[in-house]
Amino acid sequence: MEGQYKICTRTIMDNSDPNIRFNERGESDYYTNYISVIKPSWHTGKDGLSELLTISDKIKKDGENREFDCIIGLSGGLDSSYTAYIAKEVMGLRPLLFHVDAGWNTDQAVSNIEKLCKGLNLDLYTEVINWEEMKDLQVAFLKSQIADQDLPQDYAFFSSLYKFARRNKIKYVLTGSNYSTECCREPEEWGGFPGIDTLLVKDIHSKFGKNKLKTFPLVDILNYKIYYKYILGMEVFKPLNFVPYTKTDAEKLLEEKFGWQPFQHKHHESRFTRFYEDFWLPRKFGFEKRRAHFSSLILTNQMTREEALERISKPECSEEFLHKEFDYVADKLDLTRTQLQEIFEGQNKTFYDYRSKIKLIKLGSQVMQKLGLEKRLFR
Repeated sequence: MEGQYKICTRTIMDNSDPNIRFNERGESDYYTNYISVIKPSWHTGKDGLSELLTISDKIKKDGENREFDCIIGLSGGLDSSYTAYIAKEVMGLRPLLFHVDAGWNTDQAVSNIEKLCKGLNLDLYTEVINWEEMKDLQVAFLKSQIADQDLPQDYAFFSSLYKFARRNKIKYVLTGSNYSTECCREPEEWGGFPGIDTLLVKDIHSKFGKNKLKTFPLVDILNYKIYYKYILGMEVFKPLNFVPYTKTDAEKLLEEKFGWQPFQHKHHESRFTRFYEDFWLPRKFGFEKRRAHFSSLILTNQMTREEALERISKPECSEEFLHKEFDYVADKLDLTRTQLQEIFEGQNKTFYDYRSKIKLIKLGSQVMQKLGLEKRLFR
């Protein structure tokens, strides 16, 4: 951050997002966008339920005479777990739960997945990513020095899901994406590169990778945004935007019904993501994704601004725990602690230092915003 530090008077978003804008009252565009764009068109009462059930009927009709009428990517975290519950118990659907094992599951995530599948009596399909390829790509991304270190996992998760759905002719994909806990989208500078960009992956891997990615799943953003959607007719639906969704209430319900256990914070179902967001990103780049997470909860009245400021003033995990995780990550990636430390201390870069389709992706996002298909700030 250059110049004077500024923080939103309504949320805790600050000018670590270099494109943030403030009005004369010190309110950021994250706040004003929520108030003027998202909130007026977001309905979780009778209107929301009516629309949810209409969509449910459409999915059921399309899924007649099929084993499953939709697919849900399940991580064991709250959003995807509650989506599975809503799909089965509220919408009356027959979803296939789809999990991608990229090598970083916590024991708690695995336990939550097992309990949810058993409790909802739903089938689970697990896709296991080739670890040698996963490891090689993750080390390549670390050596690239960009902030976007969770892209290899995200690419594995979503590409596997889209490929499986296409292969098995499952038209509807249900996701846990929602306004309630995610109305503040993380800016691209914080490691929030938008979409699966095969050009970026190939460029980074060609420079820093050692092995060929023979089986690693990659579905380019243009493929699933255009070909999958308009040619194959695949639709992505977000059920949590149509029902009351309060984080603590959802956690309590899942815990009471299935023995599901809540995590300390968002994305802690993955050991790598927890390490990346709690250690790597804030200490190497100065970015705190918790700012967006907590700001979303502030805007949806699930956390006070004072509570958020207090919580973000200290790490989620202890120093001892984080340093043990540093050793764990290094060892799992076949790096010595010294090698990982050298990468950590290396010169920071951004994805703009590599080839990518970011200009085309941004153009697409601007079109979506103008059409009202994307209401969150997208930058």
